[in-house]
Amino acid sequence: MSTPLVFHYVVDGENFTSAGEASVQVKKNLRVLGISPEIIRRVSIAMYEGEINMVIHAGGGEADVSVEPDGITIVLTDHGPGIADVNLAMQEGFSTAPDNIRALGFGAGMGLPNMKRYTDEMKIDTELGKGTKITMKVNI
Repeated sequence: MSTPLVFHYVVDGENFTSAGEASVQVKKNLRVLGISPEIIRRVSIAMYEGEINMVIHAGGGEADVSVEPDGITIVLTDHGPGIADVNLAMQEGFSTAPDNIRALGFGAGMGLPNMKRYTDEMKIDTELGKGTKITMKVNI
């Protein structure tokens, strides 16, 4: 068994202009590794949605991406407020984003649904007042 290639990113929660930088970097790294464009697209979309959620709701967080022969695992960890109702949050269009965020074009309630849609596996571990850890896998 080979050791996975791991990339670590810090997502700045104070800066909307830098949101998405980690997913852009992951896309570049996966391209260099020769991963198929379809897999890169799916990973990039899921990662971007997660980054935006961390900026909007949690004041930032961390992203770890592991590349193995059978798939790519994305682990997003934050220390935000947690998700009060995961089932409700998974419904397309449901959002707790404030109006000022919506005015910027974010917070349409598609983040978590899109993360699930573009990955083969997704697990949400969340605790109110402590934060959220989302683990996603895209099979190769």
